[in-house]
Amino acid sequence: MPLSPLDIHNKEFARGFRGYDEDEVNEFLDQIIKDYEIVIREKKELQERVDQMKEKLGHFTNIEETLNKSILIAQETAEELRGNAQKESKLIIKEAEKNADRIINESLNKSRRIEIEVEELKKQAKVFRTRLKMLVEAQLDMIDTNDWDHLFGEVMGEDHETSEEDTESPAY
Repeated sequence: MPLSPLDIHNKEFARGFRGYDEDEVNEFLDQIIKDYEIVIREKKELQERVDQMKEKLGHFTNIEETLNKSILIAQETAEELRGNAQKESKLIIKEAEKNADRIINESLNKSRRIEIEVEELKKQAKVFRTRLKMLVEAQLDMIDTNDWDHLFGEVMGEDHETSEEDTESPAY
């Protein structure tokens, strides 16, 4: 156990025949007591500072651990979000490709149907043109026949008896 200033103060030495000067020894002991008290006080203050520093160190160590954990969690979350975003983007791309393929196929089918319809309309137009031509030619043939003259003759002959003016401008 270390000496205390009180132990030094209360220390008594045995007296000898040729001993030291008692006043010098007492002064020296007083100086030692003062110095020892200062050292003890400084030691106590330093110990308190060490304890405070340990407490702060513990606090900062806790903060560091918390920050490290937070960083790890943030990194894991970022990785998870990145992975989810990549998965979602792949799904969106697949869906877009499927829709594009569907739209292209529908467009091709519609184009083919329109092409078929155009061809069918061309055929119908040819048939209609041919029939119209045949009808017009038949009508022209009918106009060019002598049957008209015979009809005009009968109409004129019957009307000839009624009036002469009617024969000049036939009624159609």
